[in-house]
Amino acid sequence: MTILPHERVLVGIDTTDCDKAMKIATAVTGSVGGVKLGKEFFVSNGPEGVRRVTAGGAPLFLDLKWHDIPNTVAGAVRASLPLKPMIVNVHASGGPAMMKAAAEAAAAAGEDRPMVIGVTVLTSMAEDDLAAVGMDTDMPGQVVRLALLAKNCGLDGVVCSPKEIRMVKEACGPDFKCIVPGIRPVWAAANDQKRIATPAQAVADGADYIVIGRPIAAADDPAAAARKVADELKPA
Repeated sequence: MTILPHERVLVGIDTTDCDKAMKIATAVTGSVGGVKLGKEFFVSNGPEGVRRVTAGGAPLFLDLKWHDIPNTVAGAVRASLPLKPMIVNVHASGGPAMMKAAAEAAAAAGEDRPMVIGVTVLTSMAEDDLAAVGMDTDMPGQVVRLALLAKNCGLDGVVCSPKEIRMVKEACGPDFKCIVPGIRPVWAAANDQKRIATPAQAVADGADYIVIGRPIAAADDPAAAARKVADELKPA
């Protein structure tokens, strides 16, 4: 399936205000590939809040990064299915049994099955952060290790930083999805992301979807900002 340039853009909406999230989602629907709702929003508003935000038809990346025992994660995936997410995710460091359980639970949705994506290393982390939590490998090595593990467990792809896209594609193949946060247009601030790239750079390197939060969601005109990003991705 061909992904149009604007469909590669997922807007991260990080707020506890459901009305604000609805307003952003309504503004960008049709101009991007979907919206990402995470823990901050979900804890505050629950599944009903998610339904309200996506009622206008915005595809959903439910970014809850599950990491627990296999049975609990499988139950969480099953509980998410009525929300009809396009993407759900788990921490790949949760291990093979957990990832396999997540993939099997998602398969219960049949044709409406969401993509199950493994989180490799958070884009807020740097090499010294890996060492601090006891990892004895460098960043690229850890990301590729977890990506291969995710693929072998039946996941559809991984979340990785822009710096690791090419390595993941080389190791796991072109059909293994890369969903890439840490994306900042040239006109936006880096904020707390450490391993970043522009939208065009990330897609050129092989990103299937790029996640952009504040540069779109916090803009005075989110729809215009979304279109500006999408325009960067159109062929010259």
